[in-house]
Amino acid sequence: MIHLDPLSPEWDCPLGSKDLEEEECPWGGGSGLPPPGCFPGSWRHDVGLDCKGSPEGAEAQAGTVYYYSLLQSCLQQAGLPETQDRSQVPRTGCPGAEVTLCILGSPSTFLSVLLEGGVQSPGNMLLCLSPAWLTKVPAPGQPGEAALLVSKAVSFHPGGLTFLDDFVPPRRATYFLAGLGLGSCWGREAAELARDLTCPTGASAELARLLEDRLLTRRLLAQQGGVVVPATLAFTYKPPVLLRGGDASQGLRLVELSGKEGQETLVKEEVGAFLLSEALGDALQVAVKLSGWRWRGRQALRLYPRAELGTVVDTVLALLEKLEEEESVLVEAVCPPARLPFPGSPPPGPELAVRICAVVCRTQGDRPLLSKVVCGVGRGDRPLRHQSSLPLTLEVALAQCGLGEAAQVAVVRRRVKAAAEAALAAVLALETGLSAEQRGGRRARTDFLGVDFALTVAGGALTPVALELNGCLCLEACGALEGLWAAPRRGPAAEAAASAPLVETMLRRSARCLMEGRQLLLIGAGGVSKKFVWEAARDYGLKLHLVESDPNHFASQLVQTFIHFDVTEHRRDEENARLLAELVRARGLQLDGCFSYWDDCLVLTALLCQELGLPCNPPAAMRLAKQKSRTQLHLLRRHGPPWPAPSLHAVPCCPLESEADVERAIRQVPLPGVMKLEFGAGAVGVRLVEDAPQCHEHFSRIARDLQGEADHPGIGLGWGNAMLLMEFVEGTEHDVDLVLFGGRLLAAFVSDNGPTRLPGFTETAACMPTGLAPEQEAQLVQAAFRCCLGCGLLDGVFNVELKLTRAGPRLIEINPRMGGFYLRDWILELYGVDLFLAAAMVACGLRPALPTHPRARGHLVGVMCLVSQHLQALSSTASRETLQGLHDRGLLRFNQLEEALVPGEYEEPYCSVACAGPSPAEARLRLLGLCQGLGIDGPQYPVAHFLSHFK
Repeated sequence: MIHLDPLSPEWDCPLGSKDLEEEECPWGGGSGLPPPGCFPGSWRHDVGLDCKGSPEGAEAQAGTVYYYSLLQSCLQQAGLPETQDRSQVPRTGCPGAEVTLCILGSPSTFLSVLLEGGVQSPGNMLLCLSPAWLTKVPAPGQPGEAALLVSKAVSFHPGGLTFLDDFVPPRRATYFLAGLGLGSCWGREAAELARDLTCPTGASAELARLLEDRLLTRRLLAQQGGVVVPATLAFTYKPPVLLRGGDASQGLRLVELSGKEGQETLVKEEVGAFLLSEALGDALQVAVKLSGWRWRGRQALRLYPRAELGTVVDTVLALLEKLEEEESVLVEAVCPPARLPFPGSPPPGPELAVRICAVVCRTQGDRPLLSKVVCGVGRGDRPLRHQSSLPLTLEVALAQCGLGEAAQVAVVRRRVKAAAEAALAAVLALETGLSAEQRGGRRARTDFLGVDFALTVAGGALTPVALELNGCLCLEACGALEGLWAAPRRGPAAEAAASAPLVETMLRRSARCLMEGRQLLLIGAGGVSKKFVWEAARDYGLKLHLVESDPNHFASQLVQTFIHFDVTEHRRDEENARLLAELVRARGLQLDGCFSYWDDCLVLTALLCQELGLPCNPPAAMRLAKQKSRTQLHLLRRHGPPWPAPSLHAVPCCPLESEADVERAIRQVPLPGVMKLEFGAGAVGVRLVEDAPQCHEHFSRIARDLQGEADHPGIGLGWGNAMLLMEFVEGTEHDVDLVLFGGRLLAAFVSDNGPTRLPGFTETAACMPTGLAPEQEAQLVQAAFRCCLGCGLLDGVFNVELKLTRAGPRLIEINPRMGGFYLRDWILELYGVDLFLAAAMVACGLRPALPTHPRARGHLVGVMCLVSQHLQALSSTASRETLQGLHDRGLLRFNQLEEALVPGEYEEPYCSVACAGPSPAEARLRLLGLCQGLGIDGPQYPVAHFLSHFK
């Protein structure tokens, strides 16, 4: 039998002298001090736990000391160093301009989150051991809401290093998570601190009360999530609004009572019918309990044989007297343990039961993601509860019960994953319909959930049955399992943290908090491929002011301020920057930052930032990166130290402005070579040239066809049509998208490109994440990083194109802006990282709130569609409407890059079509089948060949 409530000898244990509203302290008493020496260990006790200006009473001080000792014990058992006291020298910082992830709760419960936060955002994950270390202050301009200030905390850093810090001035929380469940010494204080904050919160007392109502959550899971729950009969007294009406759920029977007395006949009839119903399946016992937030963990467990109708009825009637409004008495089936086949003879001893504990987190786009499964194994004839069994992996737990076949274990894992993610999806859907007051604040959300399952047999199949929802107990169980590998020399160090997706969500929500209301000047609106900008800005609460050459651009109606200004003549960028600065001042714009993602406007943006005193890379660095031959020739001269130097990645080249330059370049650059526009974009005009006649012919053609901006807008012809000849290097092509701040690498995302249609270099296909070996991936990242630093690019989001040769990475070019085409969308989809938001943060002088080691959630493989090759398909079987419809159904990812279906000699891709999969091979096969069905694949455009690099 499996149940999670604590055992107690009497039904009336929560009543009597103890007030039901009072939270129980972790050492078991409501007001007693923790027992001396409860944590054996050697650590300093003369640490500064008092918070200046916020004195604590004796009982509160005892709680703070208890939690500090508990933290040291947890660190000790994990093989991590003792916390160092730095409180005598207060930390200074930038309040309101730095990520501050704050947790108020038990160290043992949140240790996994705290350690992971120390890795993903060093020094910004803070543990408060007392409510006195926190202060709420009214938020100007936001009536009824308050900012949360942190005066003292334990900060977490890589390697498990921790420091006890004071903060002067106090740090402003950008994310708050409070332990609101049982075992918290300060439930009331935590609930009040979490209510109506300006910063995002991952829990609230209001949401916790909903999740602690077992009847409500079971009905929610069964109706909205399709999750299997125990057969349950509920007698509810004046049920809450969320339980009134609605459709009946299979196995759940709700009986609304008009009163608590005189219900004997009704109870006997309902219980009798329930005990005989088929919904109970093979269950031999039933449990009777109270449901409601008052009773969570505060009642005894009583089990009765299914045949004892009279005893069950008497127990229900006795409990009805204890009900208050919106509470219920539940009679539920006790799920029988699954009888698993043991090879050979069954083991001696009692039958074993398995409790499965799953942690699921809310990720980008409010999508649930299972992060870890932990199991407990115990005797099948006794209740199996949290903290009463050792944490095991699913594989080990099932093997102990006789199920060791990998395929069967994988089936169980898939079912647990589906049920756990459906549970969180149902909770998130419920919260969407709640008001800010019902949630405990407009920023209160459930960011993670623990789901407890019993493993039983239903319909002849092993089935996880959801017993209850909780957060802290499952999180603590996962942390305990991870602790097996934490100390040195105990096992695989790469055990992924259950809380990794949760910390990523904390950082993502913190970034939103820091950026909401920021005023940004955007130079150049871009085309259809940048339509996402306006929706994203609205979603993030950014206030955009736009400078654009086209007075009729659709984005002019989507921004706070529209400034019509011709930015296409880049030979006048210095003058234009001064004029724009005067316009900005004349309009009284109070800007936090200025940036651009449009190639043509990058140098102008740097010059304007310089005029306005806003953060940006030096104009000289942007000019250097913008002109391709200058980039390569500059890096060729950078021999170090330090080593390896950027010169190792540069490629010999020669700038071309006249026919004479072409002849000189042929003598200097080995052929075959690549000829391209100095300031070009989108691979327009890029061509493989194998001999001198081809060089002269291509130079003449470009000089004739692409003379100015009007000939092909948006590819840099406002800078002129100068060209360069560079050596052609063999190898696979890759994009590396970097986020840098203060010259430090914060994040890097590597994608693979398919073979191009020589002699052209227009992109054909791509795959993300890279399929390269980790060492090769690291070589590409470091090469891209060194090349950016070598050009003086220290802050921003950059796209670096490289080839991986047998001698290592070679630079193709640096695009000193966010990656184009599909890259922002793919990185957001796979990693939950938005390069647009990162670029906006850097532009405001803020360090982007990014995880240190983002983990991909799958694989994407995509192919480009060209009007010259796919006009018929794009006008029929693969029309924009068709592709968008497939995208909306989740069957592919569609990124439109051009507006019109107009073929031309110098073309850019019209769109990107991609498929997702758990592996590159599966994503590739899905895409190939889709392209064949849509008419994208064909003899002149062999998709299988373009995808061949991704096998």
